[in-house]
Amino acid sequence: MRFVFLATGLLFVFFVAWLFSNDRKNVKFKRMAVLFTLQIVISYFCLNTKIGIKILSGISGFFGWLMEQAAGGINFVFGGLVIKNGASVFFLNVLMPIVFISALVGILNYIKVLPFIIKWTGRGLNKIGHMGELESYLAVSTAVLGQPEVYLTVLDEIPRLNEKRLYTICASGMSSVSASILASYMKLIPGRFVVVAVFLNILSALIVSCVINPYDVDPNNDIVNIQMEKKPFFEMLGNYIMNGFNMAITVAAMLIGFVALVTFLNSTFTALLHISFTTIIGYVFAPIAWVMGVSSQDVVKVGSLMAEKLIANEFVAMGDLHSFSTELTAKSHAIISAYLVSFANFGTLGNIIGSMRTIDKHQASKVAKFAMKLLLGATLASILTGTIVGVYY
Repeated sequence: MRFVFLATGLLFVFFVAWLFSNDRKNVKFKRMAVLFTLQIVISYFCLNTKIGIKILSGISGFFGWLMEQAAGGINFVFGGLVIKNGASVFFLNVLMPIVFISALVGILNYIKVLPFIIKWTGRGLNKIGHMGELESYLAVSTAVLGQPEVYLTVLDEIPRLNEKRLYTICASGMSSVSASILASYMKLIPGRFVVVAVFLNILSALIVSCVINPYDVDPNNDIVNIQMEKKPFFEMLGNYIMNGFNMAITVAAMLIGFVALVTFLNSTFTALLHISFTTIIGYVFAPIAWVMGVSSQDVVKVGSLMAEKLIANEFVAMGDLHSFSTELTAKSHAIISAYLVSFANFGTLGNIIGSMRTIDKHQASKVAKFAMKLLLGATLASILTGTIVGVYY
């Protein structure tokens, strides 16, 4: 039965992507098949072999250890804060560690560890999928550096890109998450789903692009000139720390606004219609949850989380998932957990367009024109990732 839902999920993603494709006659089936096979290999190794499960457990444990180290700085600054009844403070325990993780990412980037990994992983991915060197580089690097930072490493390339290549690199940005935020995700959902989703999303974005945005890259014009800004160590470190702090503050502000708005809508709809707003949007997304393999009794709850992520952001949905995760079946919990690990939401669209505007206003105008199709492609990539993870539960 699990393979039936793998088929339904794949067919749904392909059909919707084909329906909105820029060039239906030239869909890159061979590339899709190669990338999908790689996804199956990665997911099987990570979720269905003893060594893969052990490695994922080790990675999750490492990020848990990093969170403990981050607590040193947090306790120094906020140690005198007394919380009644021993309650956990989301801002301190989930968001503030982003500052420390961001500093680590900056150090690894400065000493050339991350650029080395990104460069050769991207080249290997291009050899396998033939998506283009720039596309492969950005697909990998956005999963580490995040956006908008990743676009700054290819400043000279972006103004020369045509609309199709621009779409693919932006879709990768929306389908990935930055390494600095992974530990915070792991406070809300199991770490193994976070890690495997990061790997699968890199490929899911490229697979969807093969349908919704097919094209060929001229190898002679596919040379990536990566630019790493040279700064004194402590200036660089200070910048990464402030970027991490600003990210935490931004996420906190978004959560306050969106959670309050959802609460308001739930109260209003319940008073007027005797049904909550989240339940209504859950019914809208329930059919999509079902074709992904979500258990029938969970489709409305999972559908509401899918909608919350799209309308608000992944943290809002993860927070709600964390509160009632025990009510879901293992399969439903695995699918929605993997689905939530990406930046595919309306807020990220604004971030990407704004980032492009600082680099090239003309290219930003192109991105704005296909913004909704970009959000669609990134959402389909998340659906594909969730569907594949569901096969193993």
